[in-house]
Amino acid sequence: MVLTVGCRQWFGSAPTPSPTPTPSPSASPSPPAITSKLTLGTTAKIRTLDPADAYKVFTGNLLYNLGDRLYTYTDGKLVPQLATAMPEVSEDGLEYLINLRQDVVFHDGTPFDAKAMAFSLQRFIENGGQPSFLLSDTVEKVDVIASHQLKIRLKKPFVAFPSLLAFSGLAAVSPQSYADQVETFQRSKFIGTGPYKLVSDTLEELQLEAFDKYWGEAPQNKSVTIKRYANPASLYNAFRSGLVDIAYQSLNPDQIGVLASTAEQTGDWQIITGSGSNITYLSLNLRDSPLNQKEVRQAIALAIDRPNLQNRVFKDQVDPLYSLIPSLYPESKSVFRTAADLNPAAQAKSKLRQGGYSKSNPVKLTLGYRNNVPSDGPAAQIIKSSIERQLDDLITVDLEGMNSSQAYISQNQGRYNLFMLDYTGDFSDPDTYIQPFLDCSKGSEEEGCQTGATVVQGSFYYSDRMNQLIDQERQSRDAQQRQKLFAEIQDLLAEDVPYIPLWQRREYAFAQDSVKNIRLEPTQHLPFWPLKKS
Repeated sequence: MVLTVGCRQWFGSAPTPSPTPTPSPSASPSPPAITSKLTLGTTAKIRTLDPADAYKVFTGNLLYNLGDRLYTYTDGKLVPQLATAMPEVSEDGLEYLINLRQDVVFHDGTPFDAKAMAFSLQRFIENGGQPSFLLSDTVEKVDVIASHQLKIRLKKPFVAFPSLLAFSGLAAVSPQSYADQVETFQRSKFIGTGPYKLVSDTLEELQLEAFDKYWGEAPQNKSVTIKRYANPASLYNAFRSGLVDIAYQSLNPDQIGVLASTAEQTGDWQIITGSGSNITYLSLNLRDSPLNQKEVRQAIALAIDRPNLQNRVFKDQVDPLYSLIPSLYPESKSVFRTAADLNPAAQAKSKLRQGGYSKSNPVKLTLGYRNNVPSDGPAAQIIKSSIERQLDDLITVDLEGMNSSQAYISQNQGRYNLFMLDYTGDFSDPDTYIQPFLDCSKGSEEEGCQTGATVVQGSFYYSDRMNQLIDQERQSRDAQQRQKLFAEIQDLLAEDVPYIPLWQRREYAFAQDSVKNIRLEPTQHLPFWPLKKS
């Protein structure tokens, strides 16, 4: 059975449909007991469950099921969750007035109110965890106006702020359970308001149980056990042997291929897939020669063979990417796509010769990649071969691999000409693929970026025009105007080439045939509460 991405979710007091039992003359009808218990296997590393410090995709999925935020997504549309309605926004776009639900309790039994929500947001900012910049760069202050009313004031207008408030780490946490931890983090603890509560966290597994006082749609299962596996082979074997009901993040391309083929041919299990929000790209160091020359950067961009990467490394399990904004957003514009009849290799060689390069005086580059990410090494080799082959050795590429932890440090120090990285957006808005890549708060056209997002990314790109466009799209409340601004931003990205997008990952989950109601949402979250076993 093959399923594609869908999204359906109820909140508030909407009743959960259930079978109608046969009436008994001596007793009132009662709904059938929910007995399903599910097991999900993963190789994802869970560093912490503290929402103020958690910044991994799989951990975000856990927090999505354990906690609630002010807003969430249903059918791809932003809707209230702990809020009762979309916020009232001041004329200047700086103040957001938010009314809150009054029928919510935390897993420790304490009531949810505006003070608790303010505490959660302020703790997220003040504790300085990995994702804290998402709010600290944006929010000036959070005020409690009434028992169930908040006012949030921004430093600068940001039209996508409600979407940011749906970030999984902005879940409400109980002040009673976290009050003595204001400046530290709770790695193996989570006390929120969501449909599940965390019962235990061990090296081998996490145990989640349905929260019987949940205000929203009640889970269709009693519990979900998260089994941790050391490697994809162990997860693959556990799923095939039926030890886990669901395998999710991450299997290697060969294993995905076998499971997908079997699902389609025999129907022994289900494959759930859809376009993902994770992108892989090259960051180009514009601060140093030779990539401080636009012609060289443009030539490299023309020589990238994305379909070859898609087929040879990933067995068609990724999609070629021609912009930093993934194709799942309507604002995405394929600005790096070059039609075959335009002869991109000839264009690239012409640009290099204009820059004074030849076979006897080639461009020499170093491409860095993470050697602990299995697909990065083969992909780097194909990128190297593609550039050198298509450009007749006018460019030579040396490869250098290192562990992720060291790679990120070396990258923003400008050690490499090119560095291959991946990224998953923090919230569901195209801005999350633009501002963190292209904004520079301090710098110049001559010296490049000194402070800002492009330093963190290792490109050191600075453009007055790009900064202006980003400010405009973050403030514009006109959807059509904002789309035009994103188009202009992407055109400028392709002209200046501080980054080269490579591929967009597809998400895959596999489930035994007995599992019902499994889906991946457009935000790439996998909701646990609809799941049950036949």
